[in-house]
Amino acid sequence: MRAFHLAWLSLFTCFFSTFSIPPLLPIIRQDLHLSPSDVGTAGIAAFAGSIISRLAMGPACDLFGPRLASATLSLATAPILLSAAFISTPLHFILLRFFVGFSLANFVANQFWMSSMFSRCTVGLANGVAAGWANVGSGLTQLVMPSASWRTALVVPAVFQAMMALMVLAYGQDLPDGSYRNVKKPENNSKDDAIGVFLNGIKNYRGWVLGLTYGYCFGVELTMDNIIAEYFYDRFGVNIETAGVIAASFGFANWVSRPMGGVISDKLGKRFGMRGRLWGLWVVQTVAGVMCIWLGRVNSLWGSTVVMCGFSFLVQAASGLTFGVVPFVSKRSMGVISGMTGSGGTVGAVVTQLLLFSGSTKFSTQTGISLMGVMMIMSTLSLTTIYFPQWGGMLCGPSSHHQHYPLLA
Repeated sequence: MRAFHLAWLSLFTCFFSTFSIPPLLPIIRQDLHLSPSDVGTAGIAAFAGSIISRLAMGPACDLFGPRLASATLSLATAPILLSAAFISTPLHFILLRFFVGFSLANFVANQFWMSSMFSRCTVGLANGVAAGWANVGSGLTQLVMPSASWRTALVVPAVFQAMMALMVLAYGQDLPDGSYRNVKKPENNSKDDAIGVFLNGIKNYRGWVLGLTYGYCFGVELTMDNIIAEYFYDRFGVNIETAGVIAASFGFANWVSRPMGGVISDKLGKRFGMRGRLWGLWVVQTVAGVMCIWLGRVNSLWGSTVVMCGFSFLVQAASGLTFGVVPFVSKRSMGVISGMTGSGGTVGAVVTQLLLFSGSTKFSTQTGISLMGVMMIMSTLSLTTIYFPQWGGMLCGPSSHHQHYPLLA
């Protein structure tokens, strides 16, 4: 399907652009004389920019459709990455990462687009594959970028991102039966309705809970993308190319891990209903937290690499499982709920980076990684509070007058 491939390729370019900088940090920090605090602040800035844009992207998709919202953001942020050729101070570097981070809001448009194009019995797989393949961009950039001059290298992701945005505008389709503007009735796009859609979404507590748990699966993935190459470079003394290859393996797992999470969610949903989807998410994310704790405790290069690969598969699968639940929270405010959940991922990354990897904390990086695993396990406990009257929750079945699971029948 054309829309599917345009969606994941467009998001792929955004991940490639945003994470084209971390694998070059060993070089950039010398060229711009960055302190550890500057590097940590820049990482936080990238995620902070994404929080703002993701919150805005949900309502934008509800009002204008995912195709126009996605392409507009990509075209707006691509020139910012090109400005890297002119930066010369730590402040410029921090501002660059902040504004380039806006492009990650295309994740919300991606998931909204897939939820609109596919039926709910396969939405977990569709969301998982589209986001998983796109997230490979964060791994490919770890492999490609260390081999080039950093100022020149950043031209490539910027041009790639702009080209995909133009293709989305030219060839994309919002819905199976046409464009968003033609299919949606004009009266449904009034200001009052827009406010109602937004309020309906933010009042739904399930969106906030999923935002919290997503903050400690996808948010952890974002944090690892930011620190993993530098971690192996500093702790085990490997060269920058080897560190890039190791870090790339973390991102490349998305080819199968996140789609697998979507498949697991759909299979459990068909067999056990919403209870199966929620329990699947809890189990996978909890085990991922245990692996994260273990990663910070391993002292050998090969051991760390093996544990990292297992951890990457599980944490990315948890992200796929999360978006196997999101489409069921609110059909009316699907864009808002997707935006809340997606923003939760970047909020989690910001909080984790600030508390554990800001460069000004007393924790070593390996201790920070273990503590991050503890935070993952604790966050999953909130899933027990999610309950749908018609489908039930982790600990309770549906209400007496809703004894079926129609959306997965």
